Amino acid sequence: MKALSIAPLALALASSAFGQGQCRDGFQTQSCPLTLELATAPIQRVFAHTGWKTVALDHITYQMADYKKEAAFYIALMGWKLRSDDGTEAILDMGGWGSAIFKAAPGQKSTTVENFCFVIEPWNAKTVEAELRKRGLTPVADNDGKGFESFHVKDPDGWDLQISNGNGLAKARKTPAAATLSEPAPFASTGWKTVWLDHFSFAVANYKQSASFYANLLGWKETYDEGSQNELMMGDVGDIIIRGGNPNDPGFGKPGVRRGGGGQRIGHISFGISPWDTDGVKAELEKRGLKARIDTSTKDDIHVAGFKSYHTTTPNGYDLQISYVTHDNRLALPNAVKPKALADLR
Repeated sequence: MKALSIAPLALALASSAFGQGQCRDGFQTQSCPLTLELATAPIQRVFAHTGWKTVALDHITYQMADYKKEAAFYIALMGWKLRSDDGTEAILDMGGWGSAIFKAAPGQKSTTVENFCFVIEPWNAKTVEAELRKRGLTPVADNDGKGFESFHVKDPDGWDLQISNGNGLAKARKTPAAATLSEPAPFASTGWKTVWLDHFSFAVANYKQSASFYANLLGWKETYDEGSQNELMMGDVGDIIIRGGNPNDPGFGKPGVRRGGGGQRIGHISFGISPWDTDGVKAELEKRGLKARIDTSTKDDIHVAGFKSYHTTTPNGYDLQISYVTHDNRLALPNAVKPKALADLR
């Protein structure tokens, strides 16, 4: 096959507002120059499947300059509950299904996401460690001496992935979070509840390799390979969009080609809220002095789009996405952007 120039693809990535799939509008186009067959061709899996299942999200770790302001913002806007604040970090329950750790990073200009930690089953620390080493990973134990056990490993891009048993924050969430934050609320509470982890927007160098890594290590399920990204279901925890370069592209890895999905590994996180009212959510954001940037991932009007969301910016400069997605309609986004050529293969 004749080598294709990667320049149009790089240009499209640079102009994409939120890093959406480059092949959603078809193949052999300016934004997706590959054929369907080449774009979606599988690669050899990175290693044997472990047989593990991801059963819970223990936590997401954020770092920012003013963690108290960030915590107060999420409490008022998203309905999160403060579990603890030790003066250097705050732990918040996002609901009964997940926790966030906000760590102070004085002088840091914007918020970054540093790691995520998932609970897997079955858990036996010695067996888990052996299986990780068998797959060429270097596990680093991180235990609290009170029953919580975990290992940190690096994914293909060096991302800090932590896997654990269920005795950490996942267990703590079974009791109500009742701590009080010293930082005053930035505005009146919306009354919203965060009910679902709609998706991580996860930027990688080689999205096929990373999708294989997480599918075979943690049992995540692929929805479909779009050609520039793959959305995986993280058990009943939520979803993740793994975005990046395509190793089947003749231009893959050439100098000047940027990593897909943005500068940060997790450029934004989308949370599903309840109750959802398309115009009401926008009005509540604007009432609090926040911008509400529409994102349907398509050209459809938000009132009729298959996927409905708004982006806004947190006090420490993070891109927060708020959507109507719940566990019951969790495939709204991948269904909305699935290329017609792939849908026609059914």
